[in-house]
Amino acid sequence: MTGVPGRVAGAEAAVGPVDTALGFLAVDSGGSGLRVAVGTVGRGAAARRESPEPVRTGERGIDPGHLMEQLVPLVRASMAEAGVARLGAAALGAAGLASLGDALRAELPHALEREFGVGRLALAADAVTAYVGALGSRPGAVLAAGTGLVALGTDLTRWRRADGWGHLLGDCGSGAWIGRAGLEAALRAHDGRPGGSTGLLARAEEVFGPVRGLPGKLYPRPDRAAVLASFAPHVAARAGSDPVAAGILRTAARHMAETVAAVCPTEGEPQVALTGGLFKIGAPLLAPLEEELSALLPRARRVPAAGDPLAGAVDIATELAAGSLTLPGDEALLCVLTRTGDR
Repeated sequence: MTGVPGRVAGAEAAVGPVDTALGFLAVDSGGSGLRVAVGTVGRGAAARRESPEPVRTGERGIDPGHLMEQLVPLVRASMAEAGVARLGAAALGAAGLASLGDALRAELPHALEREFGVGRLALAADAVTAYVGALGSRPGAVLAAGTGLVALGTDLTRWRRADGWGHLLGDCGSGAWIGRAGLEAALRAHDGRPGGSTGLLARAEEVFGPVRGLPGKLYPRPDRAAVLASFAPHVAARAGSDPVAAGILRTAARHMAETVAAVCPTEGEPQVALTGGLFKIGAPLLAPLEEELSALLPRARRVPAAGDPLAGAVDIATELAAGSLTLPGDEALLCVLTRTGDR
């Protein structure tokens, strides 16, 4: 396969659609594991499978070998269920693709062609599949918030991305950020420093045990971002009666709105959607977030997310198979690769 630079739309107009009788594969790879969907153009996704094991990362970034180890049995079972003998197009959304995807870009197209006959592949950052799942191919911005946080926007000529730098350098307002701020408030109360919350201290000790032992329990863990994020619902649960907890969520909402504003198109009336598990917290976070978004983006129209990142990968895969993909290409965020013979 060879890479197709520039706008995806122009590239796909050149190669045309694949045989729509062939199947498509959509993949969502993130911190909570791997999800796949297989179907055919016109029928949509007919079979879905998932694995709770996240794809490993190492010195080369996202490990394509480990991805294929997980993917092959899931896809074969899905193809059998969907009655699909061969896959013509695939779309994969992967967390960390922008900065950790070099090995994936180099090896995955050939691996998918060898195993399943895939002739056309779209590799996308998970922020792109979250965007497409939420808004489709419309201008606007999507905020994806869970353990981490990233915003992506487009005017349909280029992508703009903000944050997504991980829990040590960014992800401001994310589940990990809220959880860390809540635990900091607990430790402040333990020490007798200003800004502490005795309520959060009590909750932290219920969850983790005596807080003196918290650093030893947290710092060595490779999944410490997820552990921090696990405390975010406890912060939200106290927001109605604890001004410190409510203040943490207001600050998180401000960070979120600033991140969305950094990527939202400045012309017209762009749409803004929220997606991700963090918003299950509900009103304690959503109410201040709506206020912040209204203040920073008065022209934008808030809309509910139509679907999740796997739905976005399905949309990209089916449009890729039909030769109708019009999203802007980007070397780091969304690239399309095709067999040389297809061009």
